[in-house]
Amino acid sequence: MARQESKEERQKWLEEVYGKICAKMSAECDRVGDKIPYVPENGRYTTDWGEKDIFWWTNGFWGGMLWQMYHATGDEKYRKAAEGVENRMDTALADIGKLYHDVGFMWLHTAVADYRLTGSEEAKKRGVNAANVLAARFNPLGNFIRAWNGDNQVGWIIIDCLMNLPILYWMSEESKDPRFAAIAKIHADTAIDKLLRPDGSCNHIGILDPLTGELLEAPGGQGYGENSAWSRGQSWAVYGFALSYHHTGEARYLDAAKKVAHYFLANVAMTDYLPLCDFRSPQEPVYYDSTAGACAACGLLEIASFVPEHEKRLYEEGAYRILRAMEENFANWNPEEDAILEMGKAAYHSDAGQEAIIYGDYFFIEAILRLLHKDCFLW
Repeated sequence: MARQESKEERQKWLEEVYGKICAKMSAECDRVGDKIPYVPENGRYTTDWGEKDIFWWTNGFWGGMLWQMYHATGDEKYRKAAEGVENRMDTALADIGKLYHDVGFMWLHTAVADYRLTGSEEAKKRGVNAANVLAARFNPLGNFIRAWNGDNQVGWIIIDCLMNLPILYWMSEESKDPRFAAIAKIHADTAIDKLLRPDGSCNHIGILDPLTGELLEAPGGQGYGENSAWSRGQSWAVYGFALSYHHTGEARYLDAAKKVAHYFLANVAMTDYLPLCDFRSPQEPVYYDSTAGACAACGLLEIASFVPEHEKRLYEEGAYRILRAMEENFANWNPEEDAILEMGKAAYHSDAGQEAIIYGDYFFIEAILRLLHKDCFLW
């Protein structure tokens, strides 16, 4: 995209992509139904993660895609499949000792989405239970929500958890109980203090003293290594801090989101808006991560909704350029094959190569629908 496009040209492109999304999602919904996909194998979602690992952190994204499509199209088949996913995930809520910090990802896009769109009281109960699970992970000594469940992870905080905080904000709004929002804000403040670097990049993991909250170590996590800049971690921060601002109106969260957004945009501009897996990694081999781009685009659009009129263009233009570049280079629109965005990368050093990953599709669909004013707010 070498030149500035007109509003009409952009709208035409968005409508064309929306048409492709509708065709692709309709075919996928017919094939997948209420199974829970993660990554395709030979072009199809053959493994049902509801059977393989009902506690897996990505299990809510397919339901979120279905609710977004139901809201945009009104087609009942999406609602029925989404309800099936939600019902199946009750198995995880029945064994909460195996759940961890990602319950927001799992139930915001299933149960809470259902409640927001249909008013289902049963769905609301599931969301309430998930919010209580997350709140119970709060460490009041170190002022953070603990990540994962390993014996050696008692003091771990990760940037990803910013995206789970909205289920706590939702819980406070629904229950009129300020404790949940307070926990979310305290955790977000700790993330600003311990994970956000002065240049706008972020650590993925912070290992804290669980008694004091002192930062002891910041390992590389899913990025290239210590002090690198794992791009999906940056995207979690862009969107996650913006969402804390959405729910609180407290300026420090918007400032943090903008700081990371500027770092993200400066880096993707050097690679034609196709995000690398890590912004501080060797030039070879080249690993992209389409999931980081899709999530960051949503975060940039969230920021744009709050800044003054003449500031919006930076974030809206950045989001559009990322989405456009990825659609042109990474999208698979064959309705006979599952998944839209290819070239995802779960972790820099993972054995898996570049692959489609379910949350990349969720954020891509959310961003496109948002630009068309057809999305529903699930955060």
